[in-house]
Amino acid sequence: MKDWSEMSDQTRAIIAAALALVVILGWGLFYKPPPPSPSTQLTEATQGTTQSAGAVGAVGSNAQQFVAAAPSGGAGAATVAAVSTSAEQTVTIESDLYRVMLSNRGAVARSWQLTKYTDEHDPPRTLDLIQSDASQAAGGWPFSLQMSDPQIEAAANQGLYVVTQSGAALSGATLTAPAELEFRWSDGQLEVSKRWKFDRSYTVELETTVRRNGQPVAHRVAWRGGFGDVTAFRAAIQTLAFAGTAGNINTLAIKKLGVSGQPTVPAEQPGAFDAAGIEDLYFTAAFLPPAPPPGQPVPADLTLAAWQLIRNVQVDGKTQQEILPEVAAGLTTVGPQAFRVFVGPKDLDTLKAVRPPLNGLVQFGWFGFIAEPLFYSLRWLHRYVPNYGWAIVIMTLAINMVLYPLKVKSWRSMQKMQKVAPEIKQIQDRYKKYSMRDPRKQEMNKEVMAVYSREGINPMGSCLPTVIQMPIWFGLYRMLTVTMELRHAPWILWIHDLSGRDPYYILPVLMAVLMYAVTKMTPQTISDPSQQRMMALMPVMFGGMFIIFPVSSGLVLYILTSNFVAMVQQWHLNRTSPLKPPKVKKRQRAELGGTVPSA
Repeated sequence: MKDWSEMSDQTRAIIAAALALVVILGWGLFYKPPPPSPSTQLTEATQGTTQSAGAVGAVGSNAQQFVAAAPSGGAGAATVAAVSTSAEQTVTIESDLYRVMLSNRGAVARSWQLTKYTDEHDPPRTLDLIQSDASQAAGGWPFSLQMSDPQIEAAANQGLYVVTQSGAALSGATLTAPAELEFRWSDGQLEVSKRWKFDRSYTVELETTVRRNGQPVAHRVAWRGGFGDVTAFRAAIQTLAFAGTAGNINTLAIKKLGVSGQPTVPAEQPGAFDAAGIEDLYFTAAFLPPAPPPGQPVPADLTLAAWQLIRNVQVDGKTQQEILPEVAAGLTTVGPQAFRVFVGPKDLDTLKAVRPPLNGLVQFGWFGFIAEPLFYSLRWLHRYVPNYGWAIVIMTLAINMVLYPLKVKSWRSMQKMQKVAPEIKQIQDRYKKYSMRDPRKQEMNKEVMAVYSREGINPMGSCLPTVIQMPIWFGLYRMLTVTMELRHAPWILWIHDLSGRDPYYILPVLMAVLMYAVTKMTPQTISDPSQQRMMALMPVMFGGMFIIFPVSSGLVLYILTSNFVAMVQQWHLNRTSPLKPPKVKKRQRAELGGTVPSA
């Protein structure tokens, strides 16, 4: 055997390299580095958050568990092969109901069009529920991921994912539902996948998985960049976040979203939910847990974080601040996140068919006990009268005919009040020198009520039809505002949307004219000239209010039709049962200055 000096330089180099390798392997075997410790400090995770990167943090008692589950150690050995593409591309999925465009950059949705609906742009365009301008400005899109570590989150939301369908790569494809596809990306340490399943309904299935160094990373799926139809009437005040359990939906006011003093930082909503998401007046994106077996209730497995998107926009050449809600939903368990996501219209029948039912999103408000029956009555009429405007007219006629006996009763009350009007005027004149705060004014009220009691008069009897009509107006207003069926429902000529305002204010003007005509045709039981002038100005004030603060054309159409019916009914009563002038004694006529004629 040759000694070391007799070996060639090449042989010595090979032996030296082998020894060095043994030393390195032995060192790594006996002196392993400690494993990275999980991050449990929420404030450190959120301080580095930037809006442009779409990075956000979570707060609250539940948020601590959410953050602690996400490993955040330093650089380690790669556990998976890197998976990425070199260029951004989109995949489009189409059905009879929607046209969705997904981007492989971040595996997010860039467009979510509902093909059966249009916006209020001129000319109308297919409605897109994703506000691309806001998403571009915020640097975040719907179905991006939310995590506690802003660097991990930014990497997952900016990576160029590989898109496959049944194991075959896709590039710029257009698919027809039903369709399943997967987005995968990895940088060698962080591994992310999103699996989509589209069918022919408004509900899609989404499963997300995030691992770092082989360990699951806690995450949520976010809807960023605002939501809904920005061109809609009252759109600026109708975009809300919501959470629900067992059909009870609670909306979250935008101004209360986010951490106090830091509205752009997510605030954990207390509790677990079976539905959570974002909505506007007519559409919603609702995250739901996986569907349970038949007969089993939907588990309340969702957590929700919500915050504000604040940005400056140009409106009519002026800079204004726009505030929109953003939400992120996740399961209560750490690991893969499986959702059903309903993205579609707030149609009552469609929402009732979802598990859990989402019809609570159509909120009729305090007058729901009136608004909901009115809606179903109107929809029933629409089966036979295929125009919601004429259906409203017919429903108005029916309601006023039902209320006609109250109109007659009110008329009889007016006759009685007209009979005692001179006596009431005499009592009022005796006390007119006293101020309203004078205790002696109470004596006047007692004398007046004594006269009414003697004659069997209900002072509110003449106002009864109006009092009954007011809840119907409020219920109808709410029904026309929130029901999907009335959105973009035309009537005639210039009225193309009964849920929107009259573009030329013709209906409010006609309503005020007819209301004034009814007032002039109705004999007044009020003797005070100032009150009479106020009653005469009421129609003008009412019409002006509907012009300054526009309401839905359907509501104005209802009031207009009601006034027309009231005018016809008043004409009939004036002819068949006219009010007789009250009998006034000579002494009373002298005290009243001879202004009241004798019988």
